[in-house]
Amino acid sequence: MKAALHAVTAPATEHPPYVASGNECALFEHAWRHRLPVLLKGPTGCGKTRFVAHMAARLGLPLHTVACHDDLTAADLTGRYLLRGGDTVWTDGPLTRAVREGGICYLDEVVEARKDVTVVLHPLTDDRRILPLERTGEELAAPDSFMLVVSYNPGYQTLLKALKPSTRQRFVAIEFGFLPPQQEIAVVAAESGLAAERVRPLVALAGRLRALKGHDLEEGVSTRLVVYSATLIAAGVSIADAVLAGMIEPLTDDADVKAALLDVARAVIS
Repeated sequence: MKAALHAVTAPATEHPPYVASGNECALFEHAWRHRLPVLLKGPTGCGKTRFVAHMAARLGLPLHTVACHDDLTAADLTGRYLLRGGDTVWTDGPLTRAVREGGICYLDEVVEARKDVTVVLHPLTDDRRILPLERTGEELAAPDSFMLVVSYNPGYQTLLKALKPSTRQRFVAIEFGFLPPQQEIAVVAAESGLAAERVRPLVALAGRLRALKGHDLEEGVSTRLVVYSATLIAAGVSIADAVLAGMIEPLTDDADVKAALLDVARAVIS
């Protein structure tokens, strides 16, 4: 059975909270005003998706988000004919809806999608800004309010899953990383309700664990996981249990690595 398409369309609402670490907000706004596609790259949980939601609300644009996966095809994005009440009816996919109506189409972790997806994106990422629909014979011209945004995590790239240079060079690229400690403490405290002084050791631990990426860990601790741990502590869970459940267990299943990470946690949070 074909996997379901994880696509969410959200209207412009109040700005989701986002703490800028540089000039990414201004760059994104300039890209939108000049009809340039944007590529966001950075580690898991560093705020890429939150950033897009924040900018969509800030610009007053609807946001069409697609979580890419191995089975995602071009037809999932553009649309297909479906049976409805005995009739065959064309149904737009999220990319086609965004092109027809305007707004931001955000493809999260685009390298996870099948290769035919990037072929569909190419005409939208040059001066043509069109979306050809072979099955309906249409050629849709993207309105000025349409913007294509994709993201990926360079740390997970392999020879089989990587953006081709010919695709990468069609985008304005913005690199994301984790916030400086003081800013990350403020974000985690605000989202978890835990006092900043109690958040501080959690952020320090996250920094130590991130330094292990590429050695014992495939990926470092995301800000999201720090928020999870802080939320558990604010709810009354012990620090040890919250760190284990929120920051250690999600990183590895290897017993030896887990024991080593717990040693680091005890040394930092003592």
